[in-house]
Amino acid sequence: MSIRNVAIIAHVDHGKTTLVDAMLKQSGTFRENEVVETCVMDSNAQEKERGITIYSKNTSIFYKGNKINIVDTPGHADFGSEVERVLRTVDSVILVVDAYEGPMPQTKFVLKKSLELGIKPIVVINKIDKPTARPDEVVDMVFDLFVKLGATDEQLDFPVAYAIAREGIAKINLEDDSKDITPLFDLIMEKVAESPNDTTKPFRMQVANLAYDNFLGRLAIGRVYEGKIKVGQQVIITSNDWVKRNGKISEILTNEGLKKVKSTEAVAWDIVTVAWIPDIFVWETIAENADVPVLPPITIDEPTLRMEFLVNNSPFAGREGKFVTSRQIRDRLERELETNVWMQIDFSDENFIVSGRWELHLSVLIETMRREGFELQVWAPQVIMHEENHVKMEPMEIVSISVPDESAGWVIAQMGKRKWEMLNMSTDMGTTNLEFLIPTRWLLGFKSEFTTLTKGEGILTSSFEWYGPYKGEIEKRDVGSMISWETDKTMAYSLWKLQERWPLFVDPAVEIYEGMIIGEHLKGWDLVVNACKNKQLTNVRSSGTDEALRLTPINKKSLEEAIDYIGRGEYVEVTPLSIRIRKKYLTETDRKRAGKNG
Repeated sequence: MSIRNVAIIAHVDHGKTTLVDAMLKQSGTFRENEVVETCVMDSNAQEKERGITIYSKNTSIFYKGNKINIVDTPGHADFGSEVERVLRTVDSVILVVDAYEGPMPQTKFVLKKSLELGIKPIVVINKIDKPTARPDEVVDMVFDLFVKLGATDEQLDFPVAYAIAREGIAKINLEDDSKDITPLFDLIMEKVAESPNDTTKPFRMQVANLAYDNFLGRLAIGRVYEGKIKVGQQVIITSNDWVKRNGKISEILTNEGLKKVKSTEAVAWDIVTVAWIPDIFVWETIAENADVPVLPPITIDEPTLRMEFLVNNSPFAGREGKFVTSRQIRDRLERELETNVWMQIDFSDENFIVSGRWELHLSVLIETMRREGFELQVWAPQVIMHEENHVKMEPMEIVSISVPDESAGWVIAQMGKRKWEMLNMSTDMGTTNLEFLIPTRWLLGFKSEFTTLTKGEGILTSSFEWYGPYKGEIEKRDVGSMISWETDKTMAYSLWKLQERWPLFVDPAVEIYEGMIIGEHLKGWDLVVNACKNKQLTNVRSSGTDEALRLTPINKKSLEEAIDYIGRGEYVEVTPLSIRIRKKYLTETDRKRAGKNG
């Protein structure tokens, strides 16, 4: 039995996980009467709710007596470390590209990482059934991207397949008649070199990913580069600091479809899971003896954003959370570092500085902690600056925007006000595609605003490009906040009077506290308001004096929207049941005193 190891990479929503679904279903992984969900690889609760892939996952299929290990990877740039880690475990990648959109920012990121490792990709042009599909033109665009990224002549000669992943159809030529995914399987077997199964050399494996099982504890996932190992055998583990320690292989799991099956041994070039090594970490080398050369560490890009996590000290602290103390939050963040290698955490202060790639990367952690019963506060994300030759440098993003033609002029005008640097502009079939180069800071908090500006019809994606010279101070938002001056329940009458000033964040009959932000103020400065005052009632009644209380829909903030919204001196209070926005200093007196001293 030969082994092929491939990873599925692509920009978000181009059909990676759907393609894996089709491969699993048509390989006989599931029983005929088995009910199979769509995007079956997205097993995490947040992945199902958000409709995205967050974590890389391994599966395998058997085709004509051969084993194909498949790694499904995230498409968001926020989780790029998940892609970078697994690329060292595969022999080839399947680059999935939308037949209309073509290469997008994340396509460039994941392809660049693959080419740097010398991997020769297989390109799959997906969604060729779209009315707007332009597969031939997209193939040319992909070729141009390969050239731009410095691909070798061998890499430029990439094989191409066409697919409708949703229907489980793949074909080598557009005019071919195909009813299943078999042509893609055959292409993988033909173009992906068979992994060398040299079991005569000493065993050597590198950990690329970690998982956790309630019974088995920490699980180390990686590819066996050489040799073979059996259950019960003693091994040498070399840390990232080149320190060696003893270990024992107590259990080996191999992939069979979506299941992990116990195995007595692991052989060269298979992707396996090793259990019962409690202190194992990503990038460490597991070897048969101390003389085996250590594999080089896997390098990943540095974080670009940081956010402060602190204990909740609001008037409602401790009401809804199960874990509320600094020690509990610290322990949870330490556990996160064991598997989330792109995250960095500074524990030197009582408030913890958590650094990650982007807002979604950090908000997924916060949402996970919230669902686990944690209660905490977070500060607005800040960009991590660098210094090169005594020059202040900041991360720069390539932003791609697609909007209907009728909205393009207005969107360009808005971008001009923000001093975004336009790199490219094209129009195709009623859609205008724009490309900008901007500092990461200018994008913080803008995505939700962009959705409002384009009435939900615009698409905005971004990808980190490089560090450039600092562009100066910018204002995150041009509206102020409506701040509660009382601790009580909101009244419909008060909210009805306040809603003319701008959108509200809270419903009637909701408990609020002094210093809590309950809405936006259109005029641009903060306004302290009373949202708990009811209408004064008298015994006198006359026709026309009673007005109907009609409240406009409340603009409740999700976690990501709240993080986008907050500015200096504001926190997001996160509990298992509530998302609240508040001022750092709750009373007007304290805010004035802090302003004078600041």
